[in-house]
Amino acid sequence: FIGKRLTALLTSSGYDVKVISRMPGMNRITWHDLEANGLPRGTAAVINVAGQNVLDPTRRWTPGFKQNVWNSRVNTTASMVKAIAKTSDAPGVFVNVSGVSLYPAAGPDAQEIYDESHPGVEYDFMSRLCFAWEAAAEIPTETNWRGIRLRTGVVLGREGGMIGNIFLPFYLGLGGPVASGLQPLPWIHMEDLCAIILLILRKPDFHGAINAVAPQIVTNAEFSKAFAKALRRPAPFQIPEP
Repeated sequence: FIGKRLTALLTSSGYDVKVISRMPGMNRITWHDLEANGLPRGTAAVINVAGQNVLDPTRRWTPGFKQNVWNSRVNTTASMVKAIAKTSDAPGVFVNVSGVSLYPAAGPDAQEIYDESHPGVEYDFMSRLCFAWEAAAEIPTETNWRGIRLRTGVVLGREGGMIGNIFLPFYLGLGGPVASGLQPLPWIHMEDLCAIILLILRKPDFHGAINAVAPQIVTNAEFSKAFAKALRRPAPFQIPEP
């Protein structure tokens, strides 16, 4: 759902946008076309927001699902980097939208603030995924392309994502926090994320890792309570961890 809003913003800002998709169509190129023919001529930027949805609380994290999540992020990113390495166009910018899961997990009373200089820690599936994801996004130096590792929190927007997944159970009064609810929930609104990406395209002095999260720190329980209140519904249930 990020790609749809981002496409609208970039188009309204004067950019000619092509979407990499599994299906052909107007203003689209397929993954097969990308691997066979490379980037369209004149490409100035590649923005990667691809990835299997991991925010559906009803989805069980089976080995097969984890593999799909991994492939949808690491393999697609590697395909984009290969296409960039082959292009003969003038240097552009590659924005890889990943996550903040590589930073150490924090408890409800933690005071640590992690900036982009923190090396990260591999401690679970999502952190290992983020490390592999960012490794796949490394641009060969000889291309002279700018590489941006945009580390986001949970992206919120009414069109989809986490809000789209939890809206119905919360609307029916069946929502609630996940597990203890004490886990921090770093987040960013979709409009802010898209605005940051547009700024990166326009400002060539941005390089490397950039954290894209709201300054306010909330827990999963606090978010669940606020979301239920906005819908004027109770949130009495505790959702088990996937």
